[in-house]
Amino acid sequence: MALQNIGASNSDDAFYRYKMPKMITKIEGRGNGIKTNVVNMVDIAKALARPASYTTKYFGCELGAQSKFDEKTGVSLVNGAHETTKLAGLLENFIKKYVQCYGCGNPETEIIITKTQMLTLKCAACGYVSDVDMRDKLTTFILKNPPEQKKGSKDKKAMRRAEKERLKEGEAADEELKKLKKEVVKKKGSVSTKEGASKVAAITKKKAGGSDEDHSSPAGGSQADENEVVDVDVDDDDDVQWQTDTSLEAARQRIQEQLSAATAEMVMLSTNEQDEKAKQSKKVVEKNAEPEPPKKSDLSNGEHGNKVGTYEEIKSYLKKGSTLSQLRSFLQSLSASPQQVMDALFEALFEGVEKGFAKEVGKKKNYLATAMQDDQSQMYLLNAIEAFCSKSGAGATKEVALVVKVLYDADVLEEEHIVRWFKEGIASKQGKNSQIWKNMKPFIEWLQSAESESEEE
Repeated sequence: MALQNIGASNSDDAFYRYKMPKMITKIEGRGNGIKTNVVNMVDIAKALARPASYTTKYFGCELGAQSKFDEKTGVSLVNGAHETTKLAGLLENFIKKYVQCYGCGNPETEIIITKTQMLTLKCAACGYVSDVDMRDKLTTFILKNPPEQKKGSKDKKAMRRAEKERLKEGEAADEELKKLKKEVVKKKGSVSTKEGASKVAAITKKKAGGSDEDHSSPAGGSQADENEVVDVDVDDDDDVQWQTDTSLEAARQRIQEQLSAATAEMVMLSTNEQDEKAKQSKKVVEKNAEPEPPKKSDLSNGEHGNKVGTYEEIKSYLKKGSTLSQLRSFLQSLSASPQQVMDALFEALFEGVEKGFAKEVGKKKNYLATAMQDDQSQMYLLNAIEAFCSKSGAGATKEVALVVKVLYDADVLEEEHIVRWFKEGIASKQGKNSQIWKNMKPFIEWLQSAESESEEE
């Protein structure tokens, strides 16, 4: 099936991701009963994310002819003989009015009916809400036949989160169980080295098929039937019975070992306390020897001076006019920090711009691409956009998502750095109430949903 880009303005873009099938029509009947059948209307409507009844009804309204779409068979009929090119042109008008976003031109929109019975298009990419002209005849049909609401990905995300939480809880429970087993083994298995040797001997006898009666007990010891039996819970040796030597000599040796262990522990405690005191005194000396840090006011004044000087240099250089390669070498020769250079360049390019901010960025995107030296430069550019919007009026802040999308489409910015910049901004103290992040949120959600859809495909 032949495919074409959605929207006439994107017809020449070979890498455009939104595509739909080319229209195929067939003329049926004769005389007064002649009709035009749009054979692949269902596939076209599916690509546009709109019901096929909307496009069929739009053809009828524009041509002044009766139209009908059968939901069961998927047949789309328009009375009269109409050429494919004419219907394709009407379909382009339908896409402009009811599919593409009026702000960024993205076809990934959703029809929403407001409480006042008005139609709007909400863009999943930039978050722009477009008002549909209610004078069009099709709007009445849409109000009577509202579109089915998409099953949002919120349920899927909630299920994934719940699954991750269950896995984490299970891992935590396993860790707790292992710790408990180790503690039980330590408590029940805290016996002397001689006891351990007797236990190993008992296991060896049992594996060899021998009995304790065939071997004589150690000197001074009692018989096997007088030995005390202790059950120790080990991971794989639950059926093994350990024997404890209760002879007088063994008891004296255990007492001696316990006394020596306690003495060694006391010595270690005293040594550790001395080490801690020495470390603390060393820290106090180092702290007193540290020089006083520079005052914040002095730093801010220095940074401000560097920033203003860099801005004046870049502004005067741009007025002279030069090639992009010359601009790159000039920016690299500046003594200011990379972030200060990017802030100054952005302010020099878009000083005083508020309305039409995104269009201006699209015109001068090559200057910004020239200033990119490595991946970290993308974060410098995003920080410069944030600083410019904070300094400018509400007009520039309103178009911040469109600006980022323009640079994203031009491959100047990558998704990874945009999401990282957004998360860092939200996490900051001022980010929770900042209008910049509120306007950026729909675009970030669109980026993440597009990534998850591509992974599923």
